[in-house]
Amino acid sequence: MIKRALISVSRKDGIVEFAKKLEKLGYEIISTGGTYDLLSRNEVKVIKVSEVTDFPEIMEGRVKTLHPKIHGGILAIRDSESHKKDLEVNGIKPIDLVVVNLYPFREIISRENFSHQEAIENIDIGGPAMIRAAAKNYKYVTVVVDPSDYSRVIEEIELYGDTKKETRFYLAAKAFEHTAFYDALISEYFREKVGIKFPQVVTLAYEKIQDLRYGENPHQEAAFYRHSIKAYGITECIKLNGKELSFNNINDANAAIELLREFDEPAAVAIKHTNPCGVAVGKDLYEAYLKVYEADPVSIFGGIVAFNRKLDVRTAKELVKIFLEIVIAPDYEEEALEVLKTKKNLRVLKLKGGYWKEFDVKKVEGGILIQEKDELLFNENELKVVTKRVPTKEEMKDLIFGFKVVKHIKSNAIVLAKKGVTVGIGVGQTNRIWPTEQSIRQAGERARGSVLASDAFFPFPDVVEAALKAGVTAIIQPGGSLNDALSIEAADKAGMAMVFTGVRHFKH
Repeated sequence: MIKRALISVSRKDGIVEFAKKLEKLGYEIISTGGTYDLLSRNEVKVIKVSEVTDFPEIMEGRVKTLHPKIHGGILAIRDSESHKKDLEVNGIKPIDLVVVNLYPFREIISRENFSHQEAIENIDIGGPAMIRAAAKNYKYVTVVVDPSDYSRVIEEIELYGDTKKETRFYLAAKAFEHTAFYDALISEYFREKVGIKFPQVVTLAYEKIQDLRYGENPHQEAAFYRHSIKAYGITECIKLNGKELSFNNINDANAAIELLREFDEPAAVAIKHTNPCGVAVGKDLYEAYLKVYEADPVSIFGGIVAFNRKLDVRTAKELVKIFLEIVIAPDYEEEALEVLKTKKNLRVLKLKGGYWKEFDVKKVEGGILIQEKDELLFNENELKVVTKRVPTKEEMKDLIFGFKVVKHIKSNAIVLAKKGVTVGIGVGQTNRIWPTEQSIRQAGERARGSVLASDAFFPFPDVVEAALKAGVTAIIQPGGSLNDALSIEAADKAGMAMVFTGVRHFKH
């Protein structure tokens, strides 16, 4: 019996060569629309779907393959007597190979200026139906959605007269991934248009960038995925030098980029295990980096340093004096890049622009938590001085700087800052006094004259009392504790200034 292949593809790379090989192997080829025209022009003998169905393509091509002579040919169970009878009675010939990929919906909605109608017209209907039918009937039908599989299919047909059953099963799995991904894109597009933040059912459209050597630890397998349309940040970084990024590299680099976005002035951020070990602003990147290095010359070793300006050669020469895993910047002076490349394993990333408001997703056993990203620092009209003493202009600059940093540190968190640089950072403790003590120990004498930022309110006045002993002059915190009055009273007694933001920044 002559075997038949139905070919209807949006991605046409390699399809002419594939069809010609099928033809040589004795396959009768059925096709539609643009694919039919392409194959015909390239001298492939091809039959129109309308000739098979004896029904014309209608509604400007919206309806062409949704017909029993197509779907019956795909779905028929070959060793079922009743199915054989149905095929014979209704004049349906089996279809053995379905080569379909879908209308370019993703490409359309990725454009800057597309119309809603363009998006609608690029929602494929017949394609997913044929793919799913073929994948469902994988015992008898080969389905191909990815041009990279053409060579494997041809090789097996040449060797065995057909694809192997395990290959058909593998291709069916890819086919269901293909249609699920496609539908996830469409559902997300409609969800955004309607304005549904938290739908009853969530489908996520992410595609793999790369397999990773391992996850957080060597015994964990891992891969890296990005959003199929709105990739930005670490997912869009270009690697200019160094080894492949690891799971932890990617996670840490993301933390650096998120914190870096808080600053408009020249800034440098050093990250270790997703927490900052030094953050500074300066008149230029060189000054900012030197301040970051001095903030914690121990922890920066083996860390990540990120910048929000084009990296200059003077700063690059400082960076290569120590061991770093990654350097990130939006651009590099040519000479600066050459300096960094002298460290062959140093990963140098070029950060592309772009940002979109997305959701924060946290995994729990058996489920996920979804929330809006924490994009607010505070509302300026809610910023309130609650002590008798008002912060000086310089103190207020440092208070806001410190609050930007503490927002991105694992809770409970405390930051001491002075003259646009962190001098002490207390990270991820189970109460608020311990990170306070940690930041004071790190700062040492630099704590005197610094300001303190807290990611959440003070349940007791002990933080104020510890800050006072260390020489801290001003505090910024969300406020909202039942014991706020005790902390305010302690600050007033000490002549300290305290500002409430009204916004908490827990980060777990």
